[in-house]
Amino acid sequence: MNLKLAKYYLLILIALLFMQGVYAQRSKSIASQDQVKTYVTDKTGTLTSTQLKSLESKLAAFEKETSNQLVVWMEPSLDGNSVEDRSYELAEQNGIGQKSKNNGVLLYIAKDDRKLRIEVGYGLEGALTDALSSQIIRKEITPQFKKGNFFEGINAGVDAIIQATKGEYTADKDSDDEGSGAGICCVPFPIIIFVFIFFFIFVMPIISKIFGWNKGKKGSNNWWWTGGSGSGWSSGSSSGWSGGGFSGGGGSFGGGGSSGSW
Repeated sequence: MNLKLAKYYLLILIALLFMQGVYAQRSKSIASQDQVKTYVTDKTGTLTSTQLKSLESKLAAFEKETSNQLVVWMEPSLDGNSVEDRSYELAEQNGIGQKSKNNGVLLYIAKDDRKLRIEVGYGLEGALTDALSSQIIRKEITPQFKKGNFFEGINAGVDAIIQATKGEYTADKDSDDEGSGAGICCVPFPIIIFVFIFFFIFVMPIISKIFGWNKGKKGSNNWWWTGGSGSGWSSGSSSGWSGGGFSGGGGSFGGGGSSGSW
């Protein structure tokens, strides 16, 4: 590859990375109606005060015991969004989970659209896999939702998620097979950019040196080896919330989890 062309591509990638960082910062400005202030938010009026209190107590105790943060959010409609985009937006912007552990989980429900999703933070993807999340939705939550038993479904889902993060809820063999390969489409944008930049800055110089592409071009190798040094970036949400004895810690999400309907 021509080095001038490669440099041009690298500059484009750096610009894209910068724009993505700006977008991420702006996305942390949360609309008041989307701020998570308690462990359980029911914008549909479906759950009674007693049911809300029961779930709140359980989730508060779960965080106290494990430091993991599990949040339930139920609203009437997706308003034209996909359930994946909506749940990810809520989880990431509100920073569910601790920043150092990314141990947040969001159980999202769009009642009128009959859609739901378990959104899993980076740090819990090993314990609460895509296949396991799918099994919890299919076997624990949606059977109750189909009967109109929303509290029972949410409560069963919460219990299963808690057990899964403790290694006490295991996936069926067919669920493991079903979930194989899941999540490939959800590689975070910053990681894709990093891979491209790593290739152009570190791999290309080695290839150029091996094949002698830079012979007779003074200083070209030095640009590749030193041009990217000193730069860096960070990603992840640092926003949080408070209210009802609850506070978020800035956890991040990468699209792990599973969606369902009833």
